Amino acid sequence: MDEIIQFDEEYKSWIKDISQRYRDCQIRATVSVNRELISFYWSLGRDIFEKQADSKWGSGFYKRLSQDMKEQFPNSTGFSVRNLRYASSFYCLYSNNTNVPQAVAQLEENAEDTNVPQLVAQITEEDIFSVPWGHHRLIMDRCKGNSDMAAFFVKKIIQNNWSRSVLLNFLDTDLYERQGKAISNFQYSLPKPQSDLAQEMTKDPYNFDFLTIREDYNEKQLKDALVDNVINFLLELGKGFAFVGKEYPLPIEGTEEYIDLLFYHLWLHCYVVVEVKIKAFNSRDISQTATYVAIADDLIRKEGDNKTIGLIICKSKNDVLAKYAVGTSNEPIGISEYELSNLLPTPEEIEQKLMGVDTSEEDSEE
Repeated sequence: MDEIIQFDEEYKSWIKDISQRYRDCQIRATVSVNRELISFYWSLGRDIFEKQADSKWGSGFYKRLSQDMKEQFPNSTGFSVRNLRYASSFYCLYSNNTNVPQAVAQLEENAEDTNVPQLVAQITEEDIFSVPWGHHRLIMDRCKGNSDMAAFFVKKIIQNNWSRSVLLNFLDTDLYERQGKAISNFQYSLPKPQSDLAQEMTKDPYNFDFLTIREDYNEKQLKDALVDNVINFLLELGKGFAFVGKEYPLPIEGTEEYIDLLFYHLWLHCYVVVEVKIKAFNSRDISQTATYVAIADDLIRKEGDNKTIGLIICKSKNDVLAKYAVGTSNEPIGISEYELSNLLPTPEEIEQKLMGVDTSEEDSEE
């Protein structure tokens, strides 16, 4: 009969350590296998490109290659005609944006040019091989040969550890075109590199399609809906945002002023004051937001925090007016629009639908 032993905390701790080490080993093994697979597809795509195989051996080349490779490796699922075409596209998409020291040097020379695609010049084969093949296929499908856009999403996947579904969401919501596009004064109101990071955290427009509210919503309803959907809201804002509060009271005795939405950015180490406007941007919005930023800086910010940032998210804006307006403030402020398309129908629209009335035909007849 086996002897009964009372296992102590040291043993339990050891088991926990072994388990964690094994999990880490499994993760490293999975990553290693993925890198080897991506490296193989890269070399295969390079061979097809350098041999100009499809033009040399004709339109049936991919079908023949698929058949030959399946004969060699009958248990492999990676040699379909479609996947072989992906391998060719994969190499062509990234090959001009990898290991280009000259491009990096040029980037540094033009650091003041906000249109320089910084992420693209810095992409490496190591970056590319770190991303799963399924992610790459989605990128190739959506980016349509745009190597700058593809490299942008590779960096985002590595930075944020996106799943395939999250990647698909951002591919479908035009993140590449929206990222870092807010009109702001960060360049001269914040020190580097915080100014660059602050600009990068912005989007224009923000996509609030995850909300379902009526057409005639007011600001309170919009803010309530954003808080009710705070997980989706944080996902749209981007990595690093932590929600602090809605209608956050300013700690000044005798006042009834509130910050619409207050966040803390974990990477920038600063508070972010967000003011939501359901109408077009007005230059008066700058002074209100600047006041809230200054108060948050003095009375909410703690030791070790960086300067508070303001962000105005409005229904629409005149870009020229917005640029002049942010130029009048010494406080760091960005201005972006939001898009909202999934609106609930009004009671009248529901009633008309139930009665079988086609409102679109009525409108066209008018």
